[in-house]
Amino acid sequence: MFVSRQNFRESLNVFLVALLCMLGIGLLQLPQLNKLIASKKTASPETLKREIQSEEVRLNLLQKLPTFGFNNLTADWTLINFLQYFGDDEARQKTGYRLSPEYFEVILGRDPHFLQAYLFLSTSTSMFAGMPERSIALMEQGLKTVSPTVPQNSYYIWRYKAIDELLFLGDAKAAKKSFETAAQWANTYSDEQSKQVGAISRKTAEFLARNPNSKTAQIAAWSMVLNNAVDEATRKTAIKRIEALGGKLSVNPQGVMEIQTPKED
Repeated sequence: MFVSRQNFRESLNVFLVALLCMLGIGLLQLPQLNKLIASKKTASPETLKREIQSEEVRLNLLQKLPTFGFNNLTADWTLINFLQYFGDDEARQKTGYRLSPEYFEVILGRDPHFLQAYLFLSTSTSMFAGMPERSIALMEQGLKTVSPTVPQNSYYIWRYKAIDELLFLGDAKAAKKSFETAAQWANTYSDEQSKQVGAISRKTAEFLARNPNSKTAQIAAWSMVLNNAVDEATRKTAIKRIEALGGKLSVNPQGVMEIQTPKED
């Protein structure tokens, strides 16, 4: 018992030292980061292209280099880097979002149980980078290592996969299967939120079974995109698609947005 405690303390000390070092580096780099953001507003396309190439090389190395047991820390740090990349609207307007899946190769490769990362993967890679096949492939790889209860609420991964399949690939058959699996996994929980997700997923699968081109199913999928939007551009796109499908949005007296589906599916 003494040896195991000693090993635990040593591992904990190493982890804390690594974490403090990374935090220290982050704080030291904050002024430089602010300067970098300001400089990108006037950076030429050639300069930005070189930066993208350099970042791509770094991400490829991260996929191969050992992490010495700090997989989760590497995944967290890479997600922070991704958020800086994704949030740099000035640069992304000039270079696009093609590096998005490369970040998630690292993030989900190191921590496939990182539930929140799957949402960013779906939005950035399918919608902005226009690579739904790559997004779905990464989800399928991660799903090989998860179960209905690990990580908690893992049924959301099946929901994200179903949305990409339905909205960006037009594969209603695959989406139906993913929604059905999401419902099954959600039903293993007893909390109200999981029950609601399970019921919505099951109904969406039923709509697709009756009509592969179901507007109601597509509106339900875009509604989830809207509710989980990570930026204003995603919100506007979701609202535009819902309205184009015949859905009507309104806000009730409690301030909650409601969506009315068209009478004809």
